[in-house]
Amino acid sequence: MNLTRHRWAVAIAFATQGLVFISLTTRLPDIKERWSFSEVDVSLVLLAIVLLAGTGSVLTERLAARIDSAVLLRTGLVVIGIGMPLMVASTDLPLFWAGVATYGVGLGMVDATTNMQAVALEHRYRRPILPSFHGAWTAGGLVGAGLTVVSADLPLSAAATVAAVPLLAALLPFLPPEEEPDDLPATGGARLALPVPWGPIVMVGLGMVVFYMVDTASQTWGAVYLDEVFDAPSRWVALATLPYLVASLVTRLAGDGLVARYGAVPVLRCGAVVACGGLAIVTLAPSWPVAVLGFAVVGLGISVVAPLSFSAAAAIAGAPAGASDAGDRRRVDVVIARFNQFNYVGGLLGAVLTGLVGSDDLRFGFCVPMLLVLALWPLARYFAAVPSSATTMGLVPGTSRPDRASEEA
Repeated sequence: MNLTRHRWAVAIAFATQGLVFISLTTRLPDIKERWSFSEVDVSLVLLAIVLLAGTGSVLTERLAARIDSAVLLRTGLVVIGIGMPLMVASTDLPLFWAGVATYGVGLGMVDATTNMQAVALEHRYRRPILPSFHGAWTAGGLVGAGLTVVSADLPLSAAATVAAVPLLAALLPFLPPEEEPDDLPATGGARLALPVPWGPIVMVGLGMVVFYMVDTASQTWGAVYLDEVFDAPSRWVALATLPYLVASLVTRLAGDGLVARYGAVPVLRCGAVVACGGLAIVTLAPSWPVAVLGFAVVGLGISVVAPLSFSAAAAIAGAPAGASDAGDRRRVDVVIARFNQFNYVGGLLGAVLTGLVGSDDLRFGFCVPMLLVLALWPLARYFAAVPSSATTMGLVPGTSRPDRASEEA
């Protein structure tokens, strides 16, 4: 099977998710102004999105044993394509909250299924490629932040046009399901019943909690931070996110090679120290340009944690040698959907706790991720399961290396 078109389709799905998410978060000051929300009210909106996204991820986990991830991904893209315009275009508060609910569930579905597809492709390629997929998410986010900058003078409802992108992305050729042997139940239930080593997976998940805590704090509160603490010009508040995303993109695009050469553990530990330094710059910044520089440093340090988390979880969850490829994929899909819920724990800490602690002064709010990011240093050792080269790659032991034609990029 030539995997190139499937790889491009999944990359575009990641980019679409980033585009929609950042288009919303960089418009938070406008949403806050439209509804006269306080920082606590914004925290409640973010809390609702996080909890509903967790619900979407749980729903995806339940469906993954019976429905292929490509179908679930298309469904999730359509759902966020419906919810996003309701959030930004509605002038009725109940409709706004309906949009929050719809978008939140779709967010969880797309988060889980894009990573299911990416992990399945990484297994086929037999080398680290998750960082570049997450780099596509970042590239989409950059486009979203750029759109906010150039459309700053337009009404908030103009952002609803972005919803066309996920609806079109739902038509892409995602990785199809594999054929299951006749002696394996169609649901893959026999393989899903195999014991999963949740202990080490939870430790990797804690690393992902730390990442999403830092990432969500930067992306959801960065624009508000520049606006409230420094009274930055409204056109430039998206700069809190834009340099962060540029730096994240650089690190993620380099991440495949860095992990292949040095391994996941040293890459993560170095990144934790850099991110802590960046957050210190943010909290101590005397002016908004210095704070923007701090956000960029944070992006350089923290951005590879999420893709390496999914790689490590998939590697640890890999079924025993001799299991069918189809059964393996269903098993890992279910694990990835459940593992994805660590994302939302980090989102709660990053978005909600940052806002609540910083309700009087957001500088105090950013002290929370600045301190907790250092937890990545001891947690990094659990990421040793991430393969560091093509010769050691193999999410499921006992699988054969694909032919070179299928590895075309």
